[in-house]
Amino acid sequence: MKIKTTDLCDQFSDQIHVCEDIFQSFGKRKNFYGPIHTVKVFEDNVLVKQALETIPSGSVLVVDGGGSKQCALLGDRLAGIAAERGLAGIIIYGCVRDTADLAKLDIGVLAIGKNPRKSRKEGKGEAGIPVSFAGIQWEPGHYVYADEDGVVVSKTKLSSHGNHSRKT
Repeated sequence: MKIKTTDLCDQFSDQIHVCEDIFQSFGKRKNFYGPIHTVKVFEDNVLVKQALETIPSGSVLVVDGGGSKQCALLGDRLAGIAAERGLAGIIIYGCVRDTADLAKLDIGVLAIGKNPRKSRKEGKGEAGIPVSFAGIQWEPGHYVYADEDGVVVSKTKLSSHGNHSRKT
């Protein structure tokens, strides 16, 4: 089901938070949504990989990378794992690499930039905790909706009935 963030804003304005417009889209899928799972890391993607290998299909991994643009936290191999497992998307407050390959993978990938340098592999960070960036408090279990118009977050799953009840 394709959900438009503009419709969600119109229909549920009192229930959603709109993310600051800081992300670029790198994945093939431009429209995605799902329950939020979080990791907080800094220039180290070990916990990103672990989360992509374990969170449920249909989920969105939200990565608080501290806004670092010094290295990439996701490339084609990790995004490939996420796509194969049926995750809806990945939102990274940090960078990605292998962008030409990411564009071919059927998954949503949002990040603040790109950098060809790989990250450290030390396993430092935290998973499953609230994180805050882009004007949003990202809580595990809340829902995120993303498309070409932006990113919105809600405490609960929303369905936009306005799209389906219009007469043509």
